[in-house]
Amino acid sequence: MNVEEIPYIPPARSWSFYFVLVFIVIPLWSVIPIAWTFVIYTLLFGNVWRLSGSGKTWFAIAFCELLFSVHHYNLVRSISGLPPNRPRNLEDTKAGFIRVLRSGLLPEENIDEESLEEVTPNSPAEPIVQLKADDPRALEFRGCLRVWFRRATWSSIKRQDAYSYLHWVFYDRTMPPLESLPEYHRNLLDEALLNVEKRVGKVFLDEPSVGAQPIRLTIDEVNVQWRSLTWYIMVLNANWFLKHWLIRSHGAQFGCYNGLDYFVCIPPSWDLVHGPCPIVFLHGLGLGLLQYKLVFYNLLRNHSDRPLLVPLQPHISQNIFHPNFLEPMPRDRMTACLVGLLREFGWVSSLDDDSASGSEKKSKHGVVLLSHSYGSFVHAWFLKAYPHLAVRSCLVDPVAVCCWEGDMCYNFIYSRCSTGLDLLMRYFVGTELGVANTLQRHFDWTSNSLWFEDIPNARDHDKTLIVLGGKDAILNAERVRRYLTSHGVCKGLYYDPDASHGQTLAGDGRGHDTITKWLQQE
Repeated sequence: MNVEEIPYIPPARSWSFYFVLVFIVIPLWSVIPIAWTFVIYTLLFGNVWRLSGSGKTWFAIAFCELLFSVHHYNLVRSISGLPPNRPRNLEDTKAGFIRVLRSGLLPEENIDEESLEEVTPNSPAEPIVQLKADDPRALEFRGCLRVWFRRATWSSIKRQDAYSYLHWVFYDRTMPPLESLPEYHRNLLDEALLNVEKRVGKVFLDEPSVGAQPIRLTIDEVNVQWRSLTWYIMVLNANWFLKHWLIRSHGAQFGCYNGLDYFVCIPPSWDLVHGPCPIVFLHGLGLGLLQYKLVFYNLLRNHSDRPLLVPLQPHISQNIFHPNFLEPMPRDRMTACLVGLLREFGWVSSLDDDSASGSEKKSKHGVVLLSHSYGSFVHAWFLKAYPHLAVRSCLVDPVAVCCWEGDMCYNFIYSRCSTGLDLLMRYFVGTELGVANTLQRHFDWTSNSLWFEDIPNARDHDKTLIVLGGKDAILNAERVRRYLTSHGVCKGLYYDPDASHGQTLAGDGRGHDTITKWLQQE
């Protein structure tokens, strides 16, 4: 039987899944219904004034949880509709889609990494040709495309399903009936579908849909699990203590630049002209400072000779009390604020990009960008807009690379959890309100995609390091590695087959040592 016709069966759930479910997730999830039950029971039976002092305290806490749950519900409703009708550059989207189709058309080769000036393989200029159904390139692409249809069998993906997916890709909206589409929209979809059929080596059958639902990340139902007020207060307090630890122990300064929160540590002995380049760390999804405490500690200990700047992103840090919690900073504003902040520190040239001469663009002034996971999206934005200001780049678990293939979206949001780690990531991060809003209502795949051609000096291992873990449960590390090695990235690619998501950055071992030594080499 053809592999692509074998129904996908999720892995069996391990004992760790049930352990986390019973002893961690259910107790935390139950806080809200217990609070409602306690408050309603107490009010119905008039026992409020007969409660002891501690009983009244618990009643007050439960009542606050009840009120907060109503507020949380209203916030969820506010993001449950269609995403904001942001202006999109259709030409950029079309160009990005063509790049997706052209990716991997040439066979992988062993590229001489030292020949940095040679034309890269798998070039975006490679023409889209009609492939045969048994062509390995077509087989591979069909396998990738199936992920966008929740790993459905290939024969179950009908023409209407493909149209629905393509309409989301280009217009970020649910597709109306085909006959009601404007002529330009219909022609665009027809042309895109024709190119997809060339690439996969097969034609989509024009038959009634049998339920192969495409992933349409920003218009599908938002998956949010409630959180208690107590949980958010605990996260807030933990981050408050870490903030003051950074201030006391490392002289950190916290500030806000045009709406961009940040903290910076600048060693008193560091020299702007002769000192090493500052490090800018772009964090990922999670708990904010709390999640990256060990990372900050290692960076400040191992690189005490240079400044460290960390832009803070409350919308992915479970800071529900922040005024911009449900308003992620868009790409253009984020990069403009970040560059403006760097210029205010004097770390990059204050000249306009267009007026800066070649020698100024190649001067020592610049920063080392270090990103993890979701931070690689911001990293990608920066490299696309201001490539000359990033003198070196280190991307750890970069979900921005190959994000057009769908594994990241499927694994993090749509797949069934099978292990305790999967459930922890899904419940504590993936289904949190701010994270869900960011990923499921403000995700722009064209802007977030980081292509090899977007990375300055991608094959120069002294200037670019990409770190992957083979047991990453979010991105398909093996496919990312193949994509990069097919473009000649070799020495600048560290792959640990036994590392999980984030392990090489926060833990000890060869991966962490590799990152530390690379950052120290300048």
